[in-house]
Amino acid sequence: MPPAGFSEDKGPVRVGVVGLVHDHVHGILDRLRKPGEVQIVGIAESDQEVVKHFSERYKIPTTMVHASLKEMLDKVELDAVMAFTNTFDHKQVVELCAPKGLHVMMEKPLAVSMDHAKAMAALATQHKVQLMVNYETTWYRSNHEAYAIVHDRKLIGDIRKVVVYDGHEGPREIGCSETFLNWLTEPVLNGGGALTDFGCYGANLMTWLMQNQRPTSVSAVTQQIKPDVYPKVDDEATIILTYPKAQAIIQASWNWPFNRKDMEVYGKTGYAHTKQNYGVNVKKDSAPVTLVRPPALQAPHNDFASYLAAVVRGEIKPSGLSSLENNMIVTEILDAARESAQTGHVVTLKNL
Repeated sequence: MPPAGFSEDKGPVRVGVVGLVHDHVHGILDRLRKPGEVQIVGIAESDQEVVKHFSERYKIPTTMVHASLKEMLDKVELDAVMAFTNTFDHKQVVELCAPKGLHVMMEKPLAVSMDHAKAMAALATQHKVQLMVNYETTWYRSNHEAYAIVHDRKLIGDIRKVVVYDGHEGPREIGCSETFLNWLTEPVLNGGGALTDFGCYGANLMTWLMQNQRPTSVSAVTQQIKPDVYPKVDDEATIILTYPKAQAIIQASWNWPFNRKDMEVYGKTGYAHTKQNYGVNVKKDSAPVTLVRPPALQAPHNDFASYLAAVVRGEIKPSGLSSLENNMIVTEILDAARESAQTGHVVTLKNL
C-alpha cells in the first residue's frame, strides 16, 4: 500500500480540515460546493457552537465532523490536512499528523515562536512530510511579476530597499468573527497583534525577494493606538530589516483607512511598485513609469488548493513563499521584532 499523504491517481486529494476558528477557513469550505483538486473528507473542531454555525452555512454532513484531530485521524483516510486553528496550535497539528505521513498546510504564519517552529521542522524532517504556509499574497500575480522584474529580467538592478504595506482598518472593524477575534487578539495564541498578523506578510515577501538570505539585524516599534479595542496586543507595527546591501521596511497595521497589500521594490536603477493583485508600476532609469498588468498565474501556482494537491501527488516540492525554509526565517524575524519592540534595541541575528 502507498504511504499516507500520497495519491496514485489524478483524482481529488483527500484533505482534512483542522479547526474552524480562523476566518480564512471560508476559502477552503467553498470547495465543498465545487470540489476539484481537493476533496474535503473530514473536519475536526471541538467547539460545538462553531460547528453548528458552519454546518448550517455550508450544509456539512454531521458524519464529516469530528470532535478532535485525533478522532479524525483515527477514522478518516487522508492525504493531507489544512490547519485553521489558532497559531499556537500549529505545533500540535504537526505533532499528530507528521507521524502518520500527512503533509500539512497552515494559514500564516508558521508558528508563534522559533521554539515551536524548530520542533515542527524536526518532525517534518523525521517523518519526511512537507509543511507549507498559506498567505493570500502568495497567489498575487503582481508579486510574482515584481520578483521576475528583479531576478529573471533584471530590469531594475540589485535590490536596495523594499517597503511592504499590509493591513486594514482592524479585525474587529472589518467584521471578523468573535471566534476569530478571541485568539487573534490574544498574545499567546497569536504571538502578537498587528506585528504578527501582518508583519509576517512583509517578512515572507522580503525573504523570498532576497532568496532566503537572512537579515543581519531586526528592529521594530509597536503601538496600541486603540487600547480600548485591542487591550492585549499591538495594533500598529513597523519592522526594519537590514542586509549587507539592502533594507526592508514592513508597515503592519490595524489602522489603515482601507485594506492594503502592496509593496515597493527599489533596485539600483529603478523600481517596481505592486498594486494589490492586478498590476505593477515599473520605472527603469529615466524612462517613464509603465503599468504592467501581468497574466494570471498558472496552475498549480495560482491557488493554495491546487498547490497542496500538486505537492501531495509529488508533482512539485514546496518552494518560495510557501516553503518551510522561507517561513523558518519569517519566524526568526518575527521573534526578533517582538524582542526589539519590547526592549527598544536593535536585535542582531546570530549566525546559524
